[in-house]
Amino acid sequence: MSLAIFDLDNTLIADDSDFLWGQFLVDRGIVDKDHYEQANKKFYEDYKQGTLDIVEFLHFSLAPLAQHEANQLYRWREEFVDSLIKPIMLDAARELIDRHRQAGDTLLVITATNRFVTEPIVKLYGIDNLLATTPEFKDGRYTGKFEGTPCFQQGKVDLLRDWLAESAETLEGSCFYSDSHNDLPLLNLVDRPVAVDPDEKLRQAAELANWPIISLR
Repeated sequence: MSLAIFDLDNTLIADDSDFLWGQFLVDRGIVDKDHYEQANKKFYEDYKQGTLDIVEFLHFSLAPLAQHEANQLYRWREEFVDSLIKPIMLDAARELIDRHRQAGDTLLVITATNRFVTEPIVKLYGIDNLLATTPEFKDGRYTGKFEGTPCFQQGKVDLLRDWLAESAETLEGSCFYSDSHNDLPLLNLVDRPVAVDPDEKLRQAAELANWPIISLR
């Protein structure tokens, strides 16, 4: 029994939920198409290149949450999950999660994408533990700001260590599954790092370190 940690985007699902949520907002006319779509694509390219300014991105991506009532946001989110997320959930990911569950491992998803977007996705996989960037919520509304440390790059390590300090879990025998070189700080921390359908930078690092490389596609 150990800790099994999973990235979400392009690991357990076959695309990036943060980017898709932005495109959903564009397609529904909820945000200005020309400005938002262009910026959303630029930030995603920055992420893939490892140059993303996470604070700048969060100011951009969380702003629409502050412009609408929470109940309306939840209705849009339900439509988003049904139309764009459920079709890209991966059977092989479910099987991997189930193997760890049957082994008695503690399951944890840790993702840079904010909790508003990811919480219902993680629940679809039957995982209770989630570390994600947390949008600020005050007086029944999202503020467009975030709380605490962004769950990105070294921030994932910091938030995991905080979580471990509050739980009975340790990193002994732990594993982490990820597709992205942005997760190298956490991959280097666990006992059993696994590259999942990795980007080129992560593939090179995994090959150099002799980490397992698998596909869930």
